[in-house]
Amino acid sequence: MPTRDREATRARLLEAARLRFAREGYDATSVRDIARDAGVDATLIFRYFGSKKRLFDEAAADIPDNLLDGPEEELVARMLGSVVFRDWARYGGEHPLVAMLRSSAHEDARRRIREEVCTTYVRALEDLVEGEDAALRAELLSAWLVGIGILRGVVATPALAEAEPADLAPYVESVASALLGRPMSGIPQP
Repeated sequence: MPTRDREATRARLLEAARLRFAREGYDATSVRDIARDAGVDATLIFRYFGSKKRLFDEAAADIPDNLLDGPEEELVARMLGSVVFRDWARYGGEHPLVAMLRSSAHEDARRRIREEVCTTYVRALEDLVEGEDAALRAELLSAWLVGIGILRGVVATPALAEAEPADLAPYVESVASALLGRPMSGIPQP
């Protein structure tokens, strides 16, 4: 099979896996379902990814590489843009966090969520906290941002679903500044 065909097949498998895992979770998704959705034989999942778990890990990984790049005072705005205002079309409109949450009964998925959230989001915020209780304050802000993402992208509550980044900016800046103990700025960008 030519390289281009392998890459296209692998991409179709990832796309199918993202949708299945987001809609049904890890345990309810079979490799046969994913392969059928991608229009290929299930053995290709093992050829390209090695296992269902490794396919899940790759399909659910979606933290932008450059999230931590840029001015510290704009980190919260970048996080909000990444979690809340991103286009999730490649997940069939399902937020990738939902795939992990729907899979949280599976220990590997729970561990993955904890690692991804703690080592990326919480740790970066914790480094910005001025004052005591850095871990607690960073986790509180992370929980708030994830909650906004879920209410806007998953539950689609009316006010948040219709809100633009500039609508949220003053509130995000105020809460982030209070929890981190330092000024935070920047309007989240879609």
